[in-house]
Amino acid sequence: MNAASLYIVATPIGNLSDISERAIKILQEVDLIAVEDTRHSGKLLQHIGVSTPMLALHEHNEDKKVQDIIDKLLAGAQIALISDAGTPLISDPGYQLVKAALLAGIKVSPIPGPSALVTALSVSGLPSDSFIFEGFLPNKSSGRIKKLGALSAESRTLIFYEAPHRIVACLQDMLQIFGAKRTAVIARELTKTFETIKNDSLENLLEWVQADTNQQKGEFVVLVQGKEKDNTVVNSEAESILNTLMQELPLKQASHLASKITGIKKNTLYQIGLNKK
Repeated sequence: MNAASLYIVATPIGNLSDISERAIKILQEVDLIAVEDTRHSGKLLQHIGVSTPMLALHEHNEDKKVQDIIDKLLAGAQIALISDAGTPLISDPGYQLVKAALLAGIKVSPIPGPSALVTALSVSGLPSDSFIFEGFLPNKSSGRIKKLGALSAESRTLIFYEAPHRIVACLQDMLQIFGAKRTAVIARELTKTFETIKNDSLENLLEWVQADTNQQKGEFVVLVQGKEKDNTVVNSEAESILNTLMQELPLKQASHLASKITGIKKNTLYQIGLNKK
């Protein structure tokens, strides 16, 4: 192992057998392990036979602890960072530490492994060639709706984390913004005993979760299919027809008639008409 190295170590998101041999080796050999919760991580470390000392590093103390850890690294210590589950920094503490380490010229090495968002995406059945991860949505409905509204035209697959006590309200807000028929996936308790992965419309998913309180427990990844792109090409002739009809008819009737004449979707023409007003 090199001097003054910070290792970012991924740990299991549920099934403890998913930890890699390399991760175990690093955790055994470093001088110190920075963890979110010493009690939680202590169970994992005991399970894999690691007795390395731990240091608590979480969202409430990261500002104060970073410099102490940097000083230890600069003195030659080998330190690993783990989160409660999965890959550190993904909706977890650690960003400030990694940034400070890099600024101090300290080598930062990734020890890859499980990540709930990638695990969920791989089995979702949704397009995986392009996606966007938004982490946890705001706690309050007003904040969620505002955030979801800003993503309503996003064509990439959307990925969110959600807490059990908010899952129903989250789905209700998603249905309101994205529509009842938009395809989505709930991935619950991934790699654990009660793992559940369900692909359906938002309308059906909400009904399913509301009907079974067991499906309101655990850790959630919610994925939503992006908005389908409208590849309709509206040529100048179609616009001219719409403009002429709009001079004599209300927009709704004009777009309906223009659709019949041109074969272009009525909603597309209606939107063009709205933009012109």
